Amino acid sequence: MEPDPPKREVSDLLFERGLLSPEQLEDIRRRQRKWHVAPHTALVELNYASEEDTYRALAELHALEFVDLSGLALPADFKELVPVKVLMSHRFVPIGVEDGALVLAFCEPPRHAELGNLRLLLGRKFRSVLTSPSCFRAVIKQHFGLGAETIFSLHDDRSAADASAETVFSVPAGEGEAAVTAGIVRYVDQLLSDALRLQATDIHIEPYYAAVKLRYRIDGVLQTVPTPEGLRQVYASLVSRLKIMAGLNIAEKRMPHDGRITTRTETDEYDLRVSTIPTKHGEAVCLRILGRRSLALGLRDLGLEPAQEQLVQELTRLPQGLVLITGPTGSGKTTTLYAALAQANDEGRKIITIEDPVEYQLDGAVQIQTRDEIGLSFAAGLRAILRHDPDVVLIGEIRDAETAEIAVRAAQTGHLVFSTVHTNDSISAITRLLDMGVEPFLLGASLVCSVAQRLAQRICRHCARPDPDLPDSIRREMAAALHLAPAEVRAAKGAGCVECDGRGYRGRVALYEFFLMSDALADLLGPEVKTVQLRALARSQGWKPLREQGWQKVQAGLIPIAELERLTRRVGHTALEAEPGATAVSSRSGS
Repeated sequence: MEPDPPKREVSDLLFERGLLSPEQLEDIRRRQRKWHVAPHTALVELNYASEEDTYRALAELHALEFVDLSGLALPADFKELVPVKVLMSHRFVPIGVEDGALVLAFCEPPRHAELGNLRLLLGRKFRSVLTSPSCFRAVIKQHFGLGAETIFSLHDDRSAADASAETVFSVPAGEGEAAVTAGIVRYVDQLLSDALRLQATDIHIEPYYAAVKLRYRIDGVLQTVPTPEGLRQVYASLVSRLKIMAGLNIAEKRMPHDGRITTRTETDEYDLRVSTIPTKHGEAVCLRILGRRSLALGLRDLGLEPAQEQLVQELTRLPQGLVLITGPTGSGKTTTLYAALAQANDEGRKIITIEDPVEYQLDGAVQIQTRDEIGLSFAAGLRAILRHDPDVVLIGEIRDAETAEIAVRAAQTGHLVFSTVHTNDSISAITRLLDMGVEPFLLGASLVCSVAQRLAQRICRHCARPDPDLPDSIRREMAAALHLAPAEVRAAKGAGCVECDGRGYRGRVALYEFFLMSDALADLLGPEVKTVQLRALARSQGWKPLREQGWQKVQAGLIPIAELERLTRRVGHTALEAEPGATAVSSRSGS
């Protein structure tokens, strides 16, 4: 429902106060015209101001009080103050009673007509205040569950149908069943929209005896999302809807399934990789969210330091050689590989990839999906690829000795080969390939570079604060790694705000560790070579472990010390005792 227009727009007010530049003001107006959104919506979408600052200014323009619900204790009986349907349809939260009048916190300025309707519906006096949409959504999710309004109306609609019957979407439905189907469709849309808005990389939906557990993986960490009462009763219909969208067989519930959904928002397209597994209480669903926008990432967007960015550019121009990306699942290896492929992609080179699965579609590249059930493994596919005269080859993962052997030999015969391998750091990739049986002289001649990477949670820029609790041991370590005086060492952390849901983190940044093969290192390779020997020689040639690379991000205020400790600290070791380059496997997150 559109608010009554104020005399001025929020963007004009912030511009007058010097908080927006003329260029930003023009961007806001351009977005407003293109997408037909309100100026305050365009301002938040472009991230030119925080949501809280924007809605405080909006409240000022409409002569309303602004209330931050994140720091407010709601009355215990607030659910009884207003009917739930009225609360959901008009998008407000009752936050108390003052002098016999309800205080209603709206997430958009209410229009006069809306206020008149509410007086008739509620039959009592009330006072309007304004809160931010994030605060409103957080309260609704916390107290009613995600998509509560849809589930409430869905149960009303089911009264016309058999509440115990499972909805089958491919069969023409009666009036009551059609309403149920529409409700499930609406709930799935809300679920996906909420996950995309929060920039989740995975959605986990798990059925239990009397409840459904919903979790998002955000910035590499799983977070529980409240679900409304009654979702368990329609869970089978929810799974059926997702399987229909992914082109899966809804009748077969005893076997695992894999499929794909393509969806879009106003600004981006997404591929959702859908996986279902049978459990005792129904089918559990996991959706991996793959943003098409990741394909548009340039090397500079990855978080590379200037020298690292230049090195990657040089690697993509090589005529031949093997480049490995290492790290745990979800550390961003695929995104880095595709950014490198995009850099290498031109009309004069043929690019072929073999992956399991093909996560992103890259224009100008021939992409192959492995199918082990029919014999199309990485090794078999790679042999076929080499007969198609490629210049650049991407192997999704080197998993076995046969694939490793073919990849190494291909890198010696005029092909630039990119691949991934699961090891803890860049140097361990060498010993891993040697353990697979690759001849040391072949590996030394073909491997050009090994890159280890991790995704670290970025400090929320809206609540970043200097970290006063910097231990002396950390200060000394940072100073030594960055060649600074101890007094010059800085660190920051997030205090927690509505923008980051009180976590202090928002988004992620990649950490990279580069190992370049040299003649001296190649000569050292052998069946009995130790990682510590390779590490010592590499360090003498300028190699820096991941932990030392991470201190630059800490000094720049991008990540907190706690996050670097989480990614690079080993069990039983203190910060100073940890072996350089040794890393613990981080939490799984989107690549």
